[in-house]
Amino acid sequence: MDDSPYQGYLYAYPHKTAYRRLEPRPLLSDVWSGERQDSLFGYIHLPFCEMRCGFCNLFTRANPPDEQVRAYLGQLRREAREVRDSLRPDARFSRLAIGGGTPTYLTAPELEELFGIAADAFGATGVPMSVETSPATATPDRLEVLAGHGTTRVSIGVQSFLDAEAHAAGRPQRLAEVLAALQAIRDARIPVLNLDLIYGIDGQTPQTWQHSLDEALRWHPEEIYLYPLYVRPLTGLGRRAHARADWDRQRQELYRQAVGVLEDAGYVRHSMRQFRRADAPEPDGPDYCCQDDGTVGLGAGSRSYTGGLHYSFDYAVAVPEVRAVIDDYISRPSGDFRHAEFGFHLDAVEQRRRWLLKSLLRADGVDAVAYKERFGTAHDDDFPQLTELADRGWLSGDRTTLTAEGLSRSDAIGPWLVSGDVREAMGTYVPR
Repeated sequence: MDDSPYQGYLYAYPHKTAYRRLEPRPLLSDVWSGERQDSLFGYIHLPFCEMRCGFCNLFTRANPPDEQVRAYLGQLRREAREVRDSLRPDARFSRLAIGGGTPTYLTAPELEELFGIAADAFGATGVPMSVETSPATATPDRLEVLAGHGTTRVSIGVQSFLDAEAHAAGRPQRLAEVLAALQAIRDARIPVLNLDLIYGIDGQTPQTWQHSLDEALRWHPEEIYLYPLYVRPLTGLGRRAHARADWDRQRQELYRQAVGVLEDAGYVRHSMRQFRRADAPEPDGPDYCCQDDGTVGLGAGSRSYTGGLHYSFDYAVAVPEVRAVIDDYISRPSGDFRHAEFGFHLDAVEQRRRWLLKSLLRADGVDAVAYKERFGTAHDDDFPQLTELADRGWLSGDRTTLTAEGLSRSDAIGPWLVSGDVREAMGTYVPR
């Protein structure tokens, strides 16, 4: 294992760069026919933002023409109908999320239309629903729409409470805008506020990091996510020279500082990134378990997950390529949405590996009994390499939970456990 604790964020397994064109394209009705559909996760992707941050490698376009936004929403509605018809009539959704991009890039009337599409597709009311926003777009009129449709969680990327640091990360925001957005979210009385911060920015010091942590805590957010800065290909920062010998050490020191600050303030660490206030209200409804429950995605940059197939549309990061994929999505006949187009088939071994990874990188770790009930084998027999993590002091003696140091090294442990086949597919992907 490489000594650097910052190899990559394994937020999904396998990564989308391992997906390939599916030939022939399977019908979604066939893909979902053998799957449980009583506790699904619904996701809608809105690939538009008011700006493209320097660290961002998400599938998004900044400041699209109004006619493209309108065309996208119209196509999204058509996709929603086809996808819903591919599921069983009694399919039930337990959680919803709207991400991007920045969903609140839409105007308030456009957000009303988006929630109508969500209702048609997922038929879910009164279930936990998360929506992403930004300082520039978290306006009272938009938040009123979110609250009116039962949004239970809003996530806002602040990154830093110092304008100079935000600009150094390629995010040209103003503090006054950030503070106004946070006040508007609190005024909207949405139950859960999540606030994202980034550490490892050029020029950031323990003192400036402490300032951002203190400012974040003033708002008593129910959740705080801490993200190490990564410089990725085809991003704004990726086009700049960025070689710093002490970067790993700086990020580790800032992270440990933040863990101490947040724990002292009454937050519980649920993963390397997620911290939740101990006295925050519990989420309504059943918890979504990505190891067991399927995901139905809508939109040009969405992903969908069944037990044996993960699928999506094409993937890109560079601005011209993103625009091409969005144009392609908008121009498709509605019948195309009855099929899966790009994806990755997970055999029995990959299904075990995904279950392990998505459990192990959480603070509560692997449920050994649930794993054995599902797969008929023991997780530590299936993955003997876990012994090395235990030998390093990063895994508990019963091989089920990462230690505090192990959790801090999730961005090295996750990539290390990626299979050879997935690693090869990711390695042959040409970034575009």
